[in-house]
Amino acid sequence: MNIPAIQIGSITASVPIIQGGMGVRVSLSSLAAAVAEEGAIGTISSIGLGDKEASTTDYEKVSREALESEIRKARSMTDGHLAVNFMGVLSNVDDLISASVREGIKIIIYGAGIPAKLPSLVTDESVNLVPIVSSDRVTELILRSWDKRYERIPDALVLEGPLAGGHLGFSEEQLNDLENYSLDVLLPTILECIKPYEDKYGRKIPVIVGGGIYTGADIAHMLKAGASGVQIGTRFVCTEECGVSDGFKQAYLDAKEEDIVIIKSPVGLPGRAIYNEFLKKLERVDKIRFKCPYRCLTACKVSTARYCIADALVNSYFGDMDNGLIFCGQNAYRINEITTVKELIAELLDGIREA
Repeated sequence: MNIPAIQIGSITASVPIIQGGMGVRVSLSSLAAAVAEEGAIGTISSIGLGDKEASTTDYEKVSREALESEIRKARSMTDGHLAVNFMGVLSNVDDLISASVREGIKIIIYGAGIPAKLPSLVTDESVNLVPIVSSDRVTELILRSWDKRYERIPDALVLEGPLAGGHLGFSEEQLNDLENYSLDVLLPTILECIKPYEDKYGRKIPVIVGGGIYTGADIAHMLKAGASGVQIGTRFVCTEECGVSDGFKQAYLDAKEEDIVIIKSPVGLPGRAIYNEFLKKLERVDKIRFKCPYRCLTACKVSTARYCIADALVNSYFGDMDNGLIFCGQNAYRINEITTVKELIAELLDGIREA
């Protein structure tokens, strides 16, 4: 199989892979730059950056400056294509998006919320806007709204399926009915949904699929099904360039299939994580006491939250696994070694060719 390039607006990446944006601090400059150097699209996650103590007094400023720093570090390491990933439920998401645009980022990936006002925030049409969707209903809502209000369509879409890691755009019932919500089922509905808008604007809306993509054969399968590319997150965690703690990576290496579980996040969404001492503790206690000086997530109900998800994810990043939440994709248990980004992408490309 010939490996197609992926075209997002004016950007062409020779490798049709977007490295997923993984927070908190899982996908930073070192990982994103290494991916971009291999011809794919590297993604910096904007979530949970900045010194923890400094953030208690000026959360928005500290977060912005930390993101700017990561973008500049990545730019110093590569001339390849970089994206930044945002969660719509971040209280300072607009400020972070504006900072990224000022820093020259040309791909904005937006999930965990409907990006209804994104085109009015990013008016520079050289910046490519890429919403994350999980259904044709949400896709149609975004397309219809942007068409009517801004006479614009997304430059690409990321279709994130139910096998993805972290927060998921599916109900618990849907996650228990994977046969009817697989990427193979969802992708044709998205392709049908976007066609009238592609016809109206005279250009393609590339659909990048993510969630459960593990091998080159998986990528080839989705490309043949009509996807323009894939998003992969979990496999990049156990690379040398990923900056998480050794304990975080070891949790992936040690995980068995039955250790991959669905949790209910304080954000109100289901999420996929590795069952560990932290989750066992939550089974024993009603609530882990915490103070919230950040108000980082608009959807987080601090008064009823059982724990601070930001603290739990930062703890894992630094290696405090007993007090840390470890997000992962469904296939995390299949990883059995630490590799490099170069080796991983070469393996995936070989797998596409063989398929």
